[in-house]
Amino acid sequence: MSAIQDRVAAGSDRRDAPLEMHPADFRAAGHALVDRIADLLASIADRPVAPHTTPGAIRARLGDGRLPETGDDAGALVNQATTLLFDHSTFNGHPRFFGYITGSAAPIGILADMLAAAVNPNVGAWSLSPVATEIERQAVRWIAEFIGFPASCGGLFVSGGNMANMVCFLAARVAHATRAGWDVRVNGMAIGDSAKLTVYTSAETHTWVQKAADLFGLGTDAIRWIEVDAERRMRMDRLRERIAADRKAGFRPFLVIGTGGSVATGAVDPLPEIAALCRAEELWFHVDGAYGAPAARVPGVPSDLAALGEADSVAVDPHKWFYAPLEAGCALVREPAALLAAFSYRPSYYHFYGLAEDPPVNFYDWGPQNSRGFRALKVWLAFRQIGRAGYTKLIGDDIALARRMFDKVGEHAELEALTCALSIATFRYVPTDLSPSLGDEERTKYLNELNTALLTRLTENGAIYLSNAVIDDRFALRACIVNFRTSVADVDAVPDIVVREGRLLHQAMTDTR
Repeated sequence: MSAIQDRVAAGSDRRDAPLEMHPADFRAAGHALVDRIADLLASIADRPVAPHTTPGAIRARLGDGRLPETGDDAGALVNQATTLLFDHSTFNGHPRFFGYITGSAAPIGILADMLAAAVNPNVGAWSLSPVATEIERQAVRWIAEFIGFPASCGGLFVSGGNMANMVCFLAARVAHATRAGWDVRVNGMAIGDSAKLTVYTSAETHTWVQKAADLFGLGTDAIRWIEVDAERRMRMDRLRERIAADRKAGFRPFLVIGTGGSVATGAVDPLPEIAALCRAEELWFHVDGAYGAPAARVPGVPSDLAALGEADSVAVDPHKWFYAPLEAGCALVREPAALLAAFSYRPSYYHFYGLAEDPPVNFYDWGPQNSRGFRALKVWLAFRQIGRAGYTKLIGDDIALARRMFDKVGEHAELEALTCALSIATFRYVPTDLSPSLGDEERTKYLNELNTALLTRLTENGAIYLSNAVIDDRFALRACIVNFRTSVADVDAVPDIVVREGRLLHQAMTDTR
């Protein structure tokens, strides 16, 4: 018999659990970790944005890779892991991190995740997470209210923008099938004209829509990618034409997706016109607002964002522009019953139902997960810390800083400013000594190669972190500011850094030709 079996047989009330920590040891390790995190946040601007390393170098730091047979001291392990992460991470909280759309993590959110993990509620059923469920419901209402969506909506927190959009996609699919008298949850996509369902979205829409069409049985051929105009916005004339043509050909349009801030350039589709068309055509209107939705009521943003309130569903990503630590997405659906229709099952082994006069919300009924972490706490606490006014100011500052970067880039002879919308600016490095004999095609090819290599060089350099966009076949450097630590000085430093590295790279590429 094992030691535990011996103690159980003897009736001992003591158990030797190697994962447990004595309160004094936990307190010492926790205090040491908080001190190191505080030091990191205080010094983050002095660190490289990203490490100059390789997968092999990091694997070497992790050791021989064999599963440990025996354990080690917990405090020492936490300290070692802290050093590894601090020395070999890309810091999206760095004031010069401008890549992709990942917000700087609010310190109160860091503490919230620690608190949530300590209580460890399963926010799938109310009785397993009473206060956590009610906090999530309140946080969902606050997000809806902040962006101008009905606060009476249904909604829940998920892992990120992809999942938030997918939850809304599934709600739309079930709602359409129900109106058509077909139980898609029982019969799937193999009945009647189900294979002819079609989805309409901008050519600038994030790739989540491909994953959704693939995973949920429509197939990617069901997606109608609608052309965009010079401002990267969906063309309404092309949308109307394609819907009409599909109806005539026997297809079944059911969903139009408007983009509330594209990932490449921050473009906002003509949401009011899309809303009106969807009402006329009896189509579900969804807005991918994962990035741009929090800006909907910030002064100076495109007025089209105000039409978020007319949508049937909206996806929001609090770990973008609400500065929550990863992970935190939020799906909002105008009619809560649509979520229940799409996700609710009531197996006999669940007994999570309360009083009829005050029924609990069980979030496993509202989304794809049964076991769910407490993602809402960090968002709820941040709203309480700074309120509507605080978020409005921070988001407005980010937008102003992106505009400033775009203007500064435009003033430099060796930089070409391309687009600026919401808090995203795009541009490219264009040497002044390019041979005038180069044809347009050869010039574009060289500039694309140069700027592609320049992006890699800038990342390795560690002074700034940019990403990219492709605009009319031009490879562009892309800066997105969703970072409450970014300052005017950080923005103003970008043109000189890009030009300095661009010159060196251009010279090297010219010498090898």
